[in-house]
Amino acid sequence: MTRVDKTLIRETMLALETADLEAAREQYEAYLKDAQLDDREAFTNDDMANARETADIAHALEGPAAMHEAKIAAIRTLDMGPKTEAEAGAVVRFGGRNFVLAVATGSFDVAGQAFMGIAMDSPIARKVAGLAKGDKFEQNGRAVKLDDVY
Repeated sequence: MTRVDKTLIRETMLALETADLEAAREQYEAYLKDAQLDDREAFTNDDMANARETADIAHALEGPAAMHEAKIAAIRTLDMGPKTEAEAGAVVRFGGRNFVLAVATGSFDVAGQAFMGIAMDSPIARKVAGLAKGDKFEQNGRAVKLDDVY
């Protein structure tokens, strides 16, 4: 496996989270706009119920936006310098896959390789924390070797 420049990994993670944040904000704003009653004098009970339901949905969509904002802040402040052990900002490889110890993300590609972000408080991140290349940890009753840490 060729090691990928961690600056590119950070930039990709930031771009993906920024796009997700924008989508969450757009969705929130669309629902909030739909929750606004027009300037008619009278409204039916259905009008008011629909507006209230749409407003409730809009407010529920605030959570994902806040989550993406928090992830962006965490990625920006993350020390992505070289690592010799699994810790925040490290890239670890095991089971044929690359993981970034930072925040949870979906799979993404950088320089032709697939990566996935793992939250530091996740069970797998806790298992690998402090381990170095070649060390093993147990996952689902079997030993798994860290093929790389950088």
